[in-house]
Amino acid sequence: MMIARISIKFLTIFTLVFTPFTVFAGEGEKSSDKGGEINTPTSIKEYIKHHLADSHDFSLYSYTNDEGEREHIGFPLPVIVWTSKGLKTFMSSSFHHNDDGHIVVEKGGVKLAKIHSKIYELDEDATEVSFDEDHHATNAHKVLDFSITKSVFGMLFAGFLMLLGFGSLARGYKKGAIPTGVGRVLEPLVLYVRDEIARPNIGEKHYRKFMGFLLTVFFFIWILNLLGLTPLGFNVTGQIAVTVCLALFTFIIVQFSGNKDYWKHIFWMPGVPVVMKIILAPIEVLGMFTKPFSLLIRLFANMTAGHFVVMSLIALMITLKNQFGAVGSTGLSLVLALFISVIEILVAFLQAFIFTMLSSLFIGMAVEEHDHDHAHDAEGHGAEDNAII
Repeated sequence: MMIARISIKFLTIFTLVFTPFTVFAGEGEKSSDKGGEINTPTSIKEYIKHHLADSHDFSLYSYTNDEGEREHIGFPLPVIVWTSKGLKTFMSSSFHHNDDGHIVVEKGGVKLAKIHSKIYELDEDATEVSFDEDHHATNAHKVLDFSITKSVFGMLFAGFLMLLGFGSLARGYKKGAIPTGVGRVLEPLVLYVRDEIARPNIGEKHYRKFMGFLLTVFFFIWILNLLGLTPLGFNVTGQIAVTVCLALFTFIIVQFSGNKDYWKHIFWMPGVPVVMKIILAPIEVLGMFTKPFSLLIRLFANMTAGHFVVMSLIALMITLKNQFGAVGSTGLSLVLALFISVIEILVAFLQAFIFTMLSSLFIGMAVEEHDHDHAHDAEGHGAEDNAII
């Protein structure tokens, strides 16, 4: 527990250090399209929406130089797309941070543009993107995008950190019963997942089989949630595609691990009249899909809402500038954003815990072995199951 408290203190200090930079980075931001300050409710809403979405590059901050041109500080990521003329690869810096389709990149005879974080291929005779009244491209179509986006980079980075951490833990156990270094921080969390999540919900007989998955999903979500608190702007667990994939893994493991009792309780529930069995069967089948759906929606909604609240509090320095002045609005924004960011540390752990806990609970329901002692009367009707304790 002492090690866990030390790690929490470290994460708290980490947030205290980096949150002010995140807050002040928003002050004086300019719109990349119009070159004006983001100082209206509409522009702030669009900026927050852009921050929550995935992107093909990292943009730490922007400014306008003496010539009135926008300068972006960050680094690009690889763009990998499948077009009508095959696979094309280049760096996202070719788009010069443009996201409205005004910059066309030609690679290998293919003209590409980026519109709302999506890569489009222009028609052969087109030189620029044409839009309809709803701002939809009329002479371009989407391509298959395999790019290393910010979210993909975040997942790869989280996986790399997990390999380093658990590699250190494994090497520590080879040297002695008590691990050293990073392993001393990970060990209490591993034991917590085993003793407080896996064992109670899956049971002593089957829990070891699923420990690899439960540990992976717990630390994967937790690390990604913590990365979302940094100024790099990660919002991986706030991407619906990521949470769908995580919930899909749980769904597949549950269905393929289910024993005969599990399937019997879904399609022909014992101990109830035949009419009720027919009624309950489609409800139980629907429940097979609503359980993972609740997993993905809960994680997605909570993490997205957390980022949205933090960014909204940061925007107070702009929206309340006239009422409280620059110093007052910035101070209020800093205090509130800092408070919410500290709470987000708890939320980061809590969401990882909830997803892992519910996954283990669903797995436990699938592998649970039921002991039925049916007593039958003269008419052949089954009596209530007698639970064997």
